[in-house]
Amino acid sequence: MFSKEIYSSRREELKRLLEDQKGIAVFIGNAEAPAQYKDNCYKFRQDSTWLYYFGIDEPRFAAVIDLEDGSETIYADDVSIDDIIWMGPQPSVAEQAARVGVQKSEPYAKLDWAVSQAIIKGRPIHSIPPSRWYNTLKLQGLGVDKPSEALIRAIIKMRLVKRPEEIVELDAAGVLGQKMHTVARRGIRPGRIEQEIVGEMEGVTLSEGWGVSFATILTQHGEVFHNHGHSAVIEPGRLMVIDAGAEGNSHYASDFTRTYPTGGKYTPKQRDIYQTVYDCHELAFSMIRPGVAYRDVHLAVARLMLERLSSLGLVEGDIDEMVAEGVAGLFMPHGLGHNMGLDVHDMEDLGEDLVGYDPDQTRSKQLGLGSLRMARRLVPGNVITDEPGIYFIPDLIELWKKEGRPFVNYAALREDYYDFGGIRIEDDVLVTADGARRLGGTRLPASPDEVEAAMAEDCHGFLR
Repeated sequence: MFSKEIYSSRREELKRLLEDQKGIAVFIGNAEAPAQYKDNCYKFRQDSTWLYYFGIDEPRFAAVIDLEDGSETIYADDVSIDDIIWMGPQPSVAEQAARVGVQKSEPYAKLDWAVSQAIIKGRPIHSIPPSRWYNTLKLQGLGVDKPSEALIRAIIKMRLVKRPEEIVELDAAGVLGQKMHTVARRGIRPGRIEQEIVGEMEGVTLSEGWGVSFATILTQHGEVFHNHGHSAVIEPGRLMVIDAGAEGNSHYASDFTRTYPTGGKYTPKQRDIYQTVYDCHELAFSMIRPGVAYRDVHLAVARLMLERLSSLGLVEGDIDEMVAEGVAGLFMPHGLGHNMGLDVHDMEDLGEDLVGYDPDQTRSKQLGLGSLRMARRLVPGNVITDEPGIYFIPDLIELWKKEGRPFVNYAALREDYYDFGGIRIEDDVLVTADGARRLGGTRLPASPDEVEAAMAEDCHGFLR
């Protein structure tokens, strides 16, 4: 938790951004969610917007900001003696509210009365789209069924630009994420089960932070983007994609991807593709600076990727035409990156296009470019991921062939790459006043030579 001055200043800035709005803004914190029965709940994770403005990391809190008189009220219930028996003494709601600079608190049930009174008086009710079922039902019960675009845009404007105290936390989450990736890399050996490595790396996040920032991807089938099955035995000669991040105790996230040769060295074919992805990754980082649209960075990466794939004989034709036709989407069906902060895909619950696109930008319908989550012109304080990849997805290739799409050497792909898998490299990047820097301290090995050297050292000769 930050100082109460930080939370107070954030709420004051929000009020300034909404000074032309009437009514009240309602914030609903998350509640606990039973896993099997009422007293056995999923691990609690607080709503990120609530954390940003109110900081209290406890379930069943809510708040109202009056946009006309500026008053702020937190709604929650003090614990009962039954709660104290099971949980021990707890700070009062008033004490918790004071820690984040809110002077007024009321029982949770009074939230209904406060909102109903505003509705009776014809005052506008501003809220954000709920991401949890409890919050959805709560807002419906309050009679609030339409999110406020004015509130959403104000929150996005603030949270897109990370403040110094947030950057400290993002760096710390990056260090923790790099530590979990290092543990994972050191555990790669043919014959092991993938789940063993997942357990080791996720243990790092639980011993030093809140846990993982999203479900860990660790797979020898990197062409399957969200492959969360970890039952396979590690085989020599394969590529292992590890896409994983840590969430610190402050809930700021990290997100890194590396692709390792399971036997310690890339084959010539694997190295050719890996070097292409690495060069695309470095190109993207070199272009990140204020004023540059991340959409243009994505397109520059697509161009370089197609040039390299052309030199390998996998595509053929005019590069400009291939970029315009979206041929890169066959090999990289996802976007180059996304925003990151309190959410690993920051604020996407508020609307992906509102978060990731400037008002004069429209989302492409092309595969790949159409999946770009962050297209905006960059400003200092943006935190984004740089994660190009190349994947050989047999079903997708066959579909394009059936549709008669040009430029692709389908015979070469079918003969040599249907069992290849995929490669992705990802770092977290802060846009600075004059360029960019990677978050998390010392960078994980990334070039093919660095990866092979690290794996040789990790395994003490077992893979040589």
